[in-house]
Amino acid sequence: MEKEINVRKATIEDVDAILEIEESSFPTPWSKEAFIGELTQNDFAQYFIIEYNHHIVGYVGMWLILDEAHITNIAILPQARGLKLGEFLMRYVMNIAQLVGATGMTLEVRVSNNIAIALYKKLGFEQHGIRKNYYNDHGKKEDAMIMWVKL
Repeated sequence: MEKEINVRKATIEDVDAILEIEESSFPTPWSKEAFIGELTQNDFAQYFIIEYNHHIVGYVGMWLILDEAHITNIAILPQARGLKLGEFLMRYVMNIAQLVGATGMTLEVRVSNNIAIALYKKLGFEQHGIRKNYYNDHGKKEDAMIMWVKL
């Protein structure tokens, strides 16, 4: 049986699914209100969801400002990880960013997130600094690696 993958722009109707993915992926998840604000009030934001066999299994958020794209967040449901859906989604938004004139893309990633770092390096991202104590999860702080890629 062939697996079906579809990426589309997120809508306000997708917020509950996005929130479920967010809450299952991060120790300090964004709130429902934050995602609603991103989708309805932030002119720089574009959010996309990925469907696998007609089920929403991941999302990515990107801000497009002038000629730069910034990945705000990306997550795949734990049960859908390992299927290269995160790579598919990143390649998709990198292409979208390039099509609308972005010449570079940046993101922050936890220094301990070796799987994500390996993916970003595979996609051409390089480390360009550290943000000290960027993540604060209930008092536990962790640095973020700043990564960039030319598009």
